[in-house]
Amino acid sequence: MIKTKLFSAGASLLALCVLGFSAQAQDLNLGRTKAATACAVCHGPMGMAMQPGVPHLAGQPQIYLAEQLKNYRSGKRPHEVMAVIAKTLTDADIEALSHWYAAIAIKLE
Repeated sequence: MIKTKLFSAGASLLALCVLGFSAQAQDLNLGRTKAATACAVCHGPMGMAMQPGVPHLAGQPQIYLAEQLKNYRSGKRPHEVMAVIAKTLTDADIEALSHWYAAIAIKLE
């Protein structure tokens, strides 16, 4: 009886982990796809901007990126270009983008 409960608990935990990793991978793929069409021109394909005055997004904290995108969208943080882009983003887009950029590891040499 105890072994059955332990096995059941372990199987449930494993299922949650697998579902969590699957959801995270899906979120990252959505973020990567959205970034390629909405962000890459200014911020670079991997979040490293090549233009002066444009911030790098790669490796930034997820919560910071999401908050700033929401601020651009609402007008709380004004920026002529970002306001136009952010207004088209859904909450799901913002979550996916912020997870994608936060997941990019920056390697300093």
